Amino acid sequence: MNILITSAGQRVSLVRAFQKELKMVYPTAKVFTTDMNPGLSAACNVSDGYFKIRRVTDTEYIPDLLALCKKENVGMIIPTIDTELLVLAQKKALFTDAGVNLIISSKEFVSICRDKRKSAEFFRSHSINVPKEIDKDNPSFPLFIKPFDGSLSVDTFIIETKEQLTEYHLTNDRLLFMEYIQKADHDEFTVDMYYGRDNLVKCIVPRKRIWVRAGEVNKALTFNNVIVGFLKEKLGKIEGAIGCLTVQVFLNKLSEKIIGIEINPRFGGGYPLSYKAGANFPKWLIREYYFNESINYTDNWENNLLMLRYDDEVLVHDFISEK
Repeated sequence: MNILITSAGQRVSLVRAFQKELKMVYPTAKVFTTDMNPGLSAACNVSDGYFKIRRVTDTEYIPDLLALCKKENVGMIIPTIDTELLVLAQKKALFTDAGVNLIISSKEFVSICRDKRKSAEFFRSHSINVPKEIDKDNPSFPLFIKPFDGSLSVDTFIIETKEQLTEYHLTNDRLLFMEYIQKADHDEFTVDMYYGRDNLVKCIVPRKRIWVRAGEVNKALTFNNVIVGFLKEKLGKIEGAIGCLTVQVFLNKLSEKIIGIEINPRFGGGYPLSYKAGANFPKWLIREYYFNESINYTDNWENNLLMLRYDDEVLVHDFISEK
C-alpha cells in the first residue's frame, strides 16, 4: 500500500500531505519519492525513502519504474511534472497489470493537455472562451507568445510593438501568437479540480494568483466565486480525466467573463493551499483506489484562505555527495 511520488523536487508539502493521509489508514505504509538527483531534492529528503531514477526519455525509465514498484510494494504512483505525463499515460496498462494504480488521465486527454493548440480546441468544444489567435504575418498589439508544449512560463513573451518582434519569434514553429489578456481588467486563477474514476468532477477550488515566482504561485487566495458553477457545468465530466487537474483561467473583473488558458493533468505547485482549505485530494485518491469507495461532489472547503509562501530549509546530516 506504499505510494510513490515521482520527480518530487521541491514538493515537500505534497509529500507531507500524502504521508499524513496514508498513515492515518495504514500506519506502517510509506510515501516514497524519485528524482534524478534525489540527494539534493528537499521533497526526497522528507519522504520515507527515495530512489534515483533515469530521465523520463530514457528507454529504461519505464522498466526501472515498474521494477521499483514491485520491489517496494508500491500501489499508487503520483506523477508531478509535465514531461513525464504522456510517457506514463502511454504505458499505464503495464502498471495496471502489475497491480499499481498510476494516477494519470488517459493518453488521449493527456495529449490534449500537453498541446496548447488542442487545449484551446477542447475549451471551445465545451463552450469556454479562449484568447483569440493572432496572425503573425499581420499582428495586432499587444500580443502574447508562448510555446504550444511549454511549461513554467519558459519562452513566453509579451509583445507591445512591432519592433519587439524578432526573427526567433517569427520563425519558431513552436510559438503561438494570441491576444494579450490585460491583467488590469482580469484576475488570474488556477483551479484545482478532482476527478473520480468515473471521470466526474468531485471538487473545484479556484485559487486567485496574487504573486507568481519562477512560474509557480507564491501568494494565492481561495475564492468561491462564479468559476465554480461555470466549470462544474462546462467540465462536469471529462472522458479519461482522473485525479487532480489544474485549469488556468482569467476572470474579467467587471463582466465575470471567463477565458480558458490551459489544463494540466497533475498536481499543481499551489495545490497545498487547496489541501489546507479542505480539498483533500490525497485522502480521496486513497479511498478510491485502495478502498474502492466512491467520492461525492463537495464544495466544503474554506473560502478566502490566503497562502503566503516563504523559503524554508531541509537539513540533511552526514550527507554524501552522489558520484
